[in-house]
Amino acid sequence: MSVGQTHGATGHEHPELSFIRKYIFSEDHKIIGIQFLFSGLIFFLIGGTLALMVRIQIAWPNNNIPILSKLFPVSWGQRMDPAFYNMLFSMHATIMIFFVIIPLLGGAFGNFLIPLMIGARDMAFPRLNMCSYWVMWPGFLMILASFFAEGYGPGAGWTSYPTLASVDITAPNSHTGQILWLLALMCVGLSSMMGSVNYITTIINLRAPGMTLFRMPLAIWSMFITAILQAMALPVLTVALILQLLDKTLGTTFFLPHAGVAIGNQGTGFGGGQPLLWQHLFWFYSHPAVYIMILPAMGMVSDIVSTFARKPLFGYRPMVYALTGIAGLGFIVWGHHMFQSGMDPRLGTGFMIATIMIALPSAVKVFNWLGTLWASNTQYTTAMLNALAFVSMFIIGGLSGIFMAATPVDVYIHDTYFIVAHLHYVLFMSSIFGIFGAVYMWFPKMFGRLMSEFWGKVHFALTFIFSNCVFFPMHIIGVMGHPRRYADSTAFEFLRGAHGLNIFMTVSAMLLGLAQVIFLANFLISLFRGQPAGRNPWHSNSLEWSAPSPPPHGNFETTPVVYRGPYEFASPEVPEDYLPQTRKLSPA
Repeated sequence: MSVGQTHGATGHEHPELSFIRKYIFSEDHKIIGIQFLFSGLIFFLIGGTLALMVRIQIAWPNNNIPILSKLFPVSWGQRMDPAFYNMLFSMHATIMIFFVIIPLLGGAFGNFLIPLMIGARDMAFPRLNMCSYWVMWPGFLMILASFFAEGYGPGAGWTSYPTLASVDITAPNSHTGQILWLLALMCVGLSSMMGSVNYITTIINLRAPGMTLFRMPLAIWSMFITAILQAMALPVLTVALILQLLDKTLGTTFFLPHAGVAIGNQGTGFGGGQPLLWQHLFWFYSHPAVYIMILPAMGMVSDIVSTFARKPLFGYRPMVYALTGIAGLGFIVWGHHMFQSGMDPRLGTGFMIATIMIALPSAVKVFNWLGTLWASNTQYTTAMLNALAFVSMFIIGGLSGIFMAATPVDVYIHDTYFIVAHLHYVLFMSSIFGIFGAVYMWFPKMFGRLMSEFWGKVHFALTFIFSNCVFFPMHIIGVMGHPRRYADSTAFEFLRGAHGLNIFMTVSAMLLGLAQVIFLANFLISLFRGQPAGRNPWHSNSLEWSAPSPPPHGNFETTPVVYRGPYEFASPEVPEDYLPQTRKLSPA
């Protein structure tokens, strides 16, 4: 008998738990996933608010803004201090990447879906799973506390480049806030490493009888590959964070250059370290982190597209191989972030070629999604619309990435708004549309109720329109040479022609923020007043839809047995247009 058959085959009786053990310090993967979901949504509001403050400063740098100006001290002239602006964009990016996208895609949906979709009763290590959430809480508290550190908080950018971040000088943002930033990211990394060990072990050992690797939904494949990426890349970032922390607390010089290097009106003391070492260590993790953020969305979007196209997913195995190829290539392209660093051109050429090659497996995925949609009986639910938006935004972001892969082009557009546009199309817009699609798809399974389709489509339409209005013009001003991270671009003659577009993008960003109120209201109201969903409201095939909604502790009444793949829609063998993985057909 296999491990999968042994695990829970007899059906476990779970004793009644107290409220604290059931909903706070829970070992149930579903509750832990929902905890990650609510935490991620709270930080989504915080990160979005920071983004609006950044955009307001860029659009009206010399104006007294109603309400906002009253919050700024008189010593600033009741306008935003440039050092405070540095903190805003640093914390916006940090929160959106490490406290929103990674916890929502990997933490929330990874935890909730993996055991349900492979037919397991729970994660392999439930207590470790509980710890993976609660170890985030020191990170939550420290990243919030860093806002109130002396000097307004960490302001070295989300990349935290030395020597700006490492050297302890009298400039703002250089000490307490940066230390809290480093400690918070260590907590996030520790949480992700705990989760990756659990995900890998669960997927390998606890699959239901008949659930072979190539019968797993692509959502599970994507989580599996993402967990491997995390397990291999996160230790490198963690080491880098520890080394920078030692530079700031114990006086080590891992990232400090030799004495006499000028930093504004400051200079380094004794040194001997190498600032570029940080870039190598940071980007060795942070480029795979792009795929840690996007691969789970790719997998879930694949499931959504097939379900609502009512067609088998086109090219299932090539999709698996494409996911694997993207992850593998992601480890050998970190140097394309460093084309400006004085890298040997021969080495840079290797990174350039490897970066361009990522377009190949990415194109396989895109054409397979389009192949699934071809001649399909598409149902335009809110989840499907968000999935289609994901595909569209990923194509635009991917095409701009090919431009930047070429070293001569990157030298020109590096650190301009063209980079900001690419980053937000691939990470913000693609990932967020993937998250929204997943929420609308699996909300019925999480809470037993349906979200409003009408308000979901209104939210989708406004988000799609205004997000493009915010980020597409960034390509234009980037080609004009508009640098990122300038608190007042109107001070430069060559940038004044872009100011009208900056105002347009800021107004669009404010409308985009308001559109999210619709999503939050739909989410919260549907928790209590949504239409009851039943087990399988979407008539889907994967195992989670055979469990009650919401699933009890232990997930399934009996251990499911799998007889087929997850995408057998419109099968000629049955009169319905779907064929669940657990359905055994009698021989003809």
